Amino acid sequence: MGKRHTPAEQPGEHDVLIVGAGPVGSTLALELAHHGVTSLLVERHDAPSLHPKMDFVNGRSMELFRRLGVAEEIRARGVPSRHSFNFQWFRSFAEPPVDEWTHPCVDDVFASIAEHNDGTSPLEPYQRLPGNILEELLRRRAGEEALVELRTGTSFRELTQLPDGTVSATLTDMATGDEYAVRARYVVGCDGANSAVRRSTAITVPTIGPETDHCDVYFRSTDPRLRPHGRYFLGISAAGATLVSRDEKDTWTAFFPVLGDTDFERDPIGVLSRRLGTDITVEEVLKVTRWRGRMRVAERYREGRVFLAGDAAHEFYPMGGHGANTGLGDAVDLGWKLAGVLHGWGGPGLLESYEAERRPVALFNREMCFNLLEVWQRFPQLAAAGTPPSHLAGYLAQERYQIENTGIHFGYRYSSSPLVFGEDAGGEVPPNWKWTGITASTWPGGRVPSVRLPDGAPLLDRLSDGFTLVDFSGKDLGRAVTAAAGKRGMPLEVLAVDDPHARGVWERDLVLVRPDQHVAWRGEAPPADWGEVLDLVTGNRPEGSGS
Repeated sequence: MGKRHTPAEQPGEHDVLIVGAGPVGSTLALELAHHGVTSLLVERHDAPSLHPKMDFVNGRSMELFRRLGVAEEIRARGVPSRHSFNFQWFRSFAEPPVDEWTHPCVDDVFASIAEHNDGTSPLEPYQRLPGNILEELLRRRAGEEALVELRTGTSFRELTQLPDGTVSATLTDMATGDEYAVRARYVVGCDGANSAVRRSTAITVPTIGPETDHCDVYFRSTDPRLRPHGRYFLGISAAGATLVSRDEKDTWTAFFPVLGDTDFERDPIGVLSRRLGTDITVEEVLKVTRWRGRMRVAERYREGRVFLAGDAAHEFYPMGGHGANTGLGDAVDLGWKLAGVLHGWGGPGLLESYEAERRPVALFNREMCFNLLEVWQRFPQLAAAGTPPSHLAGYLAQERYQIENTGIHFGYRYSSSPLVFGEDAGGEVPPNWKWTGITASTWPGGRVPSVRLPDGAPLLDRLSDGFTLVDFSGKDLGRAVTAAAGKRGMPLEVLAVDDPHARGVWERDLVLVRPDQHVAWRGEAPPADWGEVLDLVTGNRPEGSGS
């Protein structure tokens, strides 16, 4: 899949060195290639992990993957779209579930999208997909890109930022033990929670809340006692075990906190059976691992020409699917900005905005993850305290909103970004955020609403790879921006849209959209000076203004 590189073949300078070819690192490489930038992608492992660390790609991530041309393959490799997304809560698997949280299957979400064209629906639904399959798929796609050099079996040891504006990184060929140096203009650590790249900087990652040790058991079983009351995505036992159906067939992961009397290494299935309250039979134990659950976000995302993304920058509990999806958003945000600087049209503010935009998202998602983690912790505590099933059911019923967290995935807005031209409408306030849905708005900093045009084509599919000025005016009001963008070498296209319905959803005659589908500026008429707007949104005006 990758190639080894011996010291005798030391390369010259690379645009971007990406350490870690998991989903985040591979997505970053694909994003850079999408914008015509080369990268060196290194990974210590020769093959993707056997153990699927994630299992949920949210709808916003699927929209971003659609831009990169990989959404269809992700769906083809994922859990079939007919299977619902539901949680069953058990006191014991020997009893009926106390409560069930349900969320529509992908087919039903697609049907709902087809029925609604008001901007409150996503362009893409979520997709269940074992993380190891996503990792393999994205790594392979990155390795097939002409602008990506993928080297597996290669570990990162250390780096030095040089006076000439490059970074020297020491890599090791793990097959031979040979070390060699490469130089890159930028380095991005996508190498996980124990990031070696982060350790090469002075960036710290404070932890808040509980830290708990957990065991994962990855196994195959067709035992019907695993589904005593029908199919589910997650089955949560009050004795402290959570079962995850990986493929809706026979592949499972169970995770549970490690207690003092837990003999999970010798007899993981025996421990799991006790936690489930029923004996299960297993055809094959694929892997048993131990991991530490914690909540932390790096104090900074950048040191000079070195950046952090994904788990290297933030770490969450798995509840809510925030970890990998937050990292995928990091990769897209950083990718197009690195491309802008490397192509020469991006100013210093472009890379400075990465932390300003993505760190608040991670901090918000951390708190939302805490929300669901509390339910996971309280349910077994309440059951152990002898709480009647009726009260457990009532408690869980009040928390059902947690499963419909579309607002978390789609509703983040880069309100403090130095790249966003603040709203100039006198007295107008930003739309309220809501947990359970998408608020259709082009308020600056937010994701643009998804609407279909009269020919059935999604407007998001008509956006260019660079910036797009969407002009609903019918008067060619955006014509002057082309010359201003050309003078700056900035990739920008004007998209004239003659559709009153889409204009109503998008709220303004002119909306300037960034490469990541977020609003940079909007107005009813052209600004007095397009150059002022373009300089700000490309990071060439450090003073900036937020919304």
